[in-house]
Amino acid sequence: MTPPPPSPRRPYATPEPHPSGVRPPVLPDGLTPGHVAVLMDGNGRWAAQRGLPRSEGHRAGADVILEVLAGCLELGVRNLSLYAFSTENWKRSPDEVRFLMNFDPAVIRRRRDAMDALGVRIRWVGRMPAVWRTVVQELQVAEERTRDNDAMTLYFCVNYGGRAEMADAARAMAVEVAAGRLDPAEITEETVAAHLYHPDMPDVDLLLRPSGERRVSNYLLWQAGHAQLVFQDVLWPDFDRRHLWRACEEYAERVPRARRP
Repeated sequence: MTPPPPSPRRPYATPEPHPSGVRPPVLPDGLTPGHVAVLMDGNGRWAAQRGLPRSEGHRAGADVILEVLAGCLELGVRNLSLYAFSTENWKRSPDEVRFLMNFDPAVIRRRRDAMDALGVRIRWVGRMPAVWRTVVQELQVAEERTRDNDAMTLYFCVNYGGRAEMADAARAMAVEVAAGRLDPAEITEETVAAHLYHPDMPDVDLLLRPSGERRVSNYLLWQAGHAQLVFQDVLWPDFDRRHLWRACEEYAERVPRARRP
């Protein structure tokens, strides 16, 4: 029996343009970063400057996510990673941890329909055991809802740390060695990569951090091993797609030099 033809892909929505009417830059062929990783930093300082609680900074920062997704879609960036909650964030005050654990999945839930309409696939990156069950459920629903979307992929990093990911990969390989399924002498970089949370995650081309900080904070250490780093002096709640585009232009200027022998 001949299998039925695949269902036609539904049309995706077009991102809302920037209020200023500005359009994305035209980058040289082959110089649009395929994977941009962003540290969403500066929410607390933004709130403190306005005499507001830190939670209000997080709320304002959440509104930037769709703006940056729109900028990626307009420019042609295929993969975006956002650092939402790190393994180190558990050291913050109990009130802030409680707020973030409830807030991050709520952000995904409120924006899930919009992301789905744009054709964005959502994937969760991070350790599961310590994360609250309600958070896990919300992220899993978002993953399942958007699993067939292919306009771009959003990696939402919750309870994530680069060192934790590599430790978990080492632990998984040790289990296979103990079971006789893996020869230690045959472990290569490819073997390690195959045991990361998402082995098919492409390497990071551009790692971008707003807020004025000049460090990577244990973010995608393996995947960003050859990434271009761009730091910007803007707090995350004030960030918009124009900052993203400027970072991508800087990336396009640097890469030809970095590729020289």
